[in-house]
Amino acid sequence: MDFVYKLIEVIVLGVVLVPTVYFSNILGKLIFERNVIKIKYHTDGIDMVQYGDWIDLKSAEEVDKKKGEFKTISLGIGMKLPKNFEAHVVPRSSTFKTWGILQANSMGVIDNKYSGNDDIWLFPAYATKKTSIKKGDRICQFRIIEKANMKIEEVDSLDEVNRGGY
Repeated sequence: MDFVYKLIEVIVLGVVLVPTVYFSNILGKLIFERNVIKIKYHTDGIDMVQYGDWIDLKSAEEVDKKKGEFKTISLGIGMKLPKNFEAHVVPRSSTFKTWGILQANSMGVIDNKYSGNDDIWLFPAYATKKTSIKKGDRICQFRIIEKANMKIEEVDSLDEVNRGGY
């Protein structure tokens, strides 16, 4: 009789446990892959530095600029972001004070489709003074943001108090 109970236990556990383990592995893989950023370094010596939610990026090249010059500075990396995520690239708070450069496009937005083998991230810099940037200098930072899937609906009125516009 113990053999029959053991057999029933194995059959029941096999029917319940195997599909549960299988589906939990699939779900775990989906959750894990959703949180993975694949990175390819195109230049040695430019590892990223993370402080809280922002990750610093470094210049992958030596750059000498005169006042008024524009140049896209290679950051020496490429990334494959998870689906529905994008990176927002901005200068560090010390970038202007240290080098006198401004990011020409105010903020860079890199989506997960910019992920080819040779899609190297760049920093579009405008020099406000003569400056030299060394390879490895931390000139900008980025954070990963999930894109919101919103529906746009046209309306006749926004039903709020007018504050004077912007």
